[in-house]
Amino acid sequence: MAPRLDFSNWWTKEPQKGTPVVVTMENSTFSVVEINGADAAFRPVEKSRGKNAKQVTWVLLLKAHRAVGFVAWLATVLWTLLGAIKKRLIYRQGVAMESEKLEKGKLLYRVIRVFLVASLAILAFEVVAYLQGWHFGNPSFHIPRTSDLEGLLHMVYLAWLTFRAEYIAPTIQALSRFCVVLFLIQSLDRMLLCLGCFWIKYKKIKPKIDGDPFKVDDIEGSGYNYPMVLVQIPMCNEREVYEQSISAVCQIDWPKDRLLIQVLDDSDDESIQWLIKAEVDKWNRKGINIIYRHRLIRTGYKAGNLKSAMSCDYVKDYEFVAIFDADFQPNPDFLKKTVPYFKDNPELGLVQARWAFVNKDENLLTRLQNINLCFHFEVEQQVNGVFLNFFGFNGTAGVWRIKALEESGGWLERTTVEDMDIAVRAHLNGWKFIYLNDVKVLCEVPESYEAYKKQQHRWHSGPMQLFRLCLPAIVTSKISAWKKANLILLFFLLRKLILPFYSFTLFCIILPLTMFVPEAELPLWVICYVPAFMSLLNILPAPKSFPFIVPYLLFENTMSVTKFNAMISGLFQLGSSYEWVVTKKAGRSSDSDLLSAAEREVKIHRGASDTELSDQNPLKEEKEAAAASVKKSNKIFKKELTLAFLLLTASVRSLLSAEGVHFYFLLFQGVTFLLVGLDLIGQQMS
Repeated sequence: MAPRLDFSNWWTKEPQKGTPVVVTMENSTFSVVEINGADAAFRPVEKSRGKNAKQVTWVLLLKAHRAVGFVAWLATVLWTLLGAIKKRLIYRQGVAMESEKLEKGKLLYRVIRVFLVASLAILAFEVVAYLQGWHFGNPSFHIPRTSDLEGLLHMVYLAWLTFRAEYIAPTIQALSRFCVVLFLIQSLDRMLLCLGCFWIKYKKIKPKIDGDPFKVDDIEGSGYNYPMVLVQIPMCNEREVYEQSISAVCQIDWPKDRLLIQVLDDSDDESIQWLIKAEVDKWNRKGINIIYRHRLIRTGYKAGNLKSAMSCDYVKDYEFVAIFDADFQPNPDFLKKTVPYFKDNPELGLVQARWAFVNKDENLLTRLQNINLCFHFEVEQQVNGVFLNFFGFNGTAGVWRIKALEESGGWLERTTVEDMDIAVRAHLNGWKFIYLNDVKVLCEVPESYEAYKKQQHRWHSGPMQLFRLCLPAIVTSKISAWKKANLILLFFLLRKLILPFYSFTLFCIILPLTMFVPEAELPLWVICYVPAFMSLLNILPAPKSFPFIVPYLLFENTMSVTKFNAMISGLFQLGSSYEWVVTKKAGRSSDSDLLSAAEREVKIHRGASDTELSDQNPLKEEKEAAAASVKKSNKIFKKELTLAFLLLTASVRSLLSAEGVHFYFLLFQGVTFLLVGLDLIGQQMS
């Protein structure tokens, strides 16, 4: 229960049974005794036990010392928080420019702000009523005569209570029940996915390859079983990661005459273009079959880039295409672990590998992302791959059969989730997918909240936009009825639309409302038990992250604001639904990658001529100068800050009415919104 203002019940409990214990210290002038009852310390003292008053004094001094320590700690925390707020509000940079870009689509923020002002006014009004001694809970409505009223304020308060119970409470109660039903359906789906994953682990189910696909009987046919593979690396202004990505792909163990690497550069910065060209030329001189392509007109973002690359005449000579984003670093045996699954399996269109993160322990934000992504790959992708032969393509670290891409319509520029788009269309055309959980490709997760927020906006607005476009094709397709139901009900509605809707509505809007409208109370199991259980299921694939289960639960509710806003933008095709912002990378690498990169640099410097070195030096100096000139800015996020004050206001209302666990949840959730709104989670955006 929340802290109550009346502590008298603490002293009315029956004393515990047992024998009093006397501890006498050697050469001491006092003894420690057990005091039974509230007034035992102030009764007449026997001569044989005349030191009780001094003992009580020591106990009181000890408690006072602890209280002073707690107050000092609390003051330090508040002082640090106020300092952070001052830093964000006074010394922040670049916020004016960002606010101009975000003028569109601020309806959600304005609604929340109006609701916050109304909540503060109602809270102030009810605090006055509470101090006047009026009824604070659910009242029994008997409007007294005007002569019996204490005043106009009392009459207005009673009118508000009547209006609240008759008109506001039923609406909130109906909406809360609807969200609770959605919450239970989504929780049931999450439990079934976890049970499917446990079954896969128990039965050791995994895709298998029959025999050795690369084993040959004679030397002359040694290259016969190696199909022609095209590798594509789409990138745009990837100054931090282009070098390590190109280096990792160029070291893939595959016959050079049966492998072609396309570096698809959409950079609009000429200095970055020259750096990438120099890197490609370096590997060309080492005998790698690699091509640099740059588009003058950057239309369609990544989808347009891939579509342009697939239109080259030489692509028809290749059977498969592997795609790696600029921050991905595949192992040399990647193709040997993925391409063999296509042999003797003409219905297979995609082989998807798992992501592994080099910076998952960088800060709290990356640790929380690792929990989400581990569940996505370990549970969602694996279960859907084993039982349905279908899942959403992750856009990278996968190998496509080029025939499957062509028959499904190729890359389309109609959404920001071109990977999910091509996966859905390939599934409608009858192609099957395989997910390899044991084949991992290193990559990065965003280390700043701003970059993560923009990434999540794209990942949640694109599916809703795609759902609008694909729904007619799904309904009229020739696949079975249960596959159609899976696509519409589970893949799109339940996991892409319902999840952000109920999470934001239930925990960020309805729960604070119930503090001001106690007639529409949420049960304890909805607020505490079920969310805790679902968070436990989510964290099981990443057991080392178990200490972060509470921050994970609070942070996911905080991110529901961004996801809900993105979902609405994509569903109704608002201005920000087709906004594409390249996720900022830090250029992280594993230790082994750093060592191999250092060895390669030594070899390059030893083997390069003086002319080559002179050509590369200006590029390196320019890169270092650009990196040194980058400044980090302080950001604030208005929606998160507004909801923070709303939840903290509701927590104060809950404290006054002693609403139990509701108070603690609102308090910690409000503090989480405050920390995120002040950009105190993760690193600052460069």
